Amino acid sequence: AMAAREGLTIGSINPNVFQDPAYQFGSFGHRDAAVRRKAIDAHLDCIRIAQATGSPAISLWYADGTNYPGQDDFRARHRRFAECFREVHAALPPGLRMFIEYKCFEPAFYHTDVQDWGTALLFAERFDERVQVLVDTGHHLPGCNIEHIVALLLERGRLGGFHFNDRKYADDDLTVAAINPYQLFLVLLEMVKAEDDADARVADCARACAYAFDQCPNHKPTVESVIQSALRVQELYAKALHVDQAALRAAQDGADLVAAEEVLQDAYHTDVRPLLRAWRAQKGLPEQPLDAYRASGLREQAAAERGARV
Repeated sequence: AMAAREGLTIGSINPNVFQDPAYQFGSFGHRDAAVRRKAIDAHLDCIRIAQATGSPAISLWYADGTNYPGQDDFRARHRRFAECFREVHAALPPGLRMFIEYKCFEPAFYHTDVQDWGTALLFAERFDERVQVLVDTGHHLPGCNIEHIVALLLERGRLGGFHFNDRKYADDDLTVAAINPYQLFLVLLEMVKAEDDADARVADCARACAYAFDQCPNHKPTVESVIQSALRVQELYAKALHVDQAALRAAQDGADLVAAEEVLQDAYHTDVRPLLRAWRAQKGLPEQPLDAYRASGLREQAAAERGARV
């Protein structure tokens, strides 16, 4: 009701199966059936919450793993995960999607149970296409080709959504495009190409993709950081739309590596900000959202109200 009053809708519902002390040695991967039962019940609660709030998805991330060789059996843990996923999937009502997120490490530093897109896809493809993979752009080691991962997940019809952020090392959760904007441009280019793919399965997957920010602006005002991230995603998506697809295909067909790269660079260096300002004006939105927020006094007003409550 509160969201409706504010003109908002509820996004994905996320089970927390990592902070309770019971999950010290895992949730779905835990050796103790009672702990696994506790984790499954948390997921079932989230399904009920999603139904009550009209949420389109439950989004799943796990801290499960081990810190020392010999601590547990890899394949046994994988089987436990699969069994728990099976019960959660069986409870999914029609229309509700289930996103499986992956992370290369942390807090488990020897092995992580859902450590990469391949493992997440192995679990997802056990079930119908409502079960998909979520790509967090910060959950990769330096040098990882995230756009390639996105392309392959689209090809399988299993890309469910993104958590947008940036990182210098891995999962730094920085403001979007703070470190490597060109990489996100290439990721969004894969989305643009897929949205018009001749294969309806690929196109439908791209168009249904869910987007979210997952970032931790420790030293920035939070709302301003989110506004920055929204602006960067809009700009980079608009740049991806500027790629001359026909010229790119011609260069690829001719094995002209230089021409192909120049097509991408031309689009990337296009200043799309005037177009986006005009687009916002057409919608009755502030042309410069960050400036408008700073001029509104909303942050100072909220601080004063919350301080008074304390």
